Amino acid sequence: MSAWATVLLASGIAFALKFAGYLVPAEWLGRPRIARVTNLLPPTLLAALVVVQTFTTGEHLVLDARVGGLLAAFVALLLRAPFIVVVIVAAATAAGLRALGAS
Repeated sequence: MSAWATVLLASGIAFALKFAGYLVPAEWLGRPRIARVTNLLPPTLLAALVVVQTFTTGEHLVLDARVGGLLAAFVALLLRAPFIVVVIVAAATAAGLRALGAS
């Protein structure tokens, strides 16, 4: 299967899933268990994305400056820093570690 066919197929499946969401009865979504799960999905998916982007390059696990940036962001979050400050601290830490040759 070509890359374009794969992209078109994935796009069609994503559209179908989103459309199917409109067909789910509202009372199903109001159940406590469903509400808990749907509230936890976005942060879980975001955390998975962050982990994959931080610890992998291609198909290999790596430990480089990105890990230091992530740890700095974690500390900034623990200190209740505003989001923009967290992003700047993480980027500056990763850049500093790369400049020092820790990449």
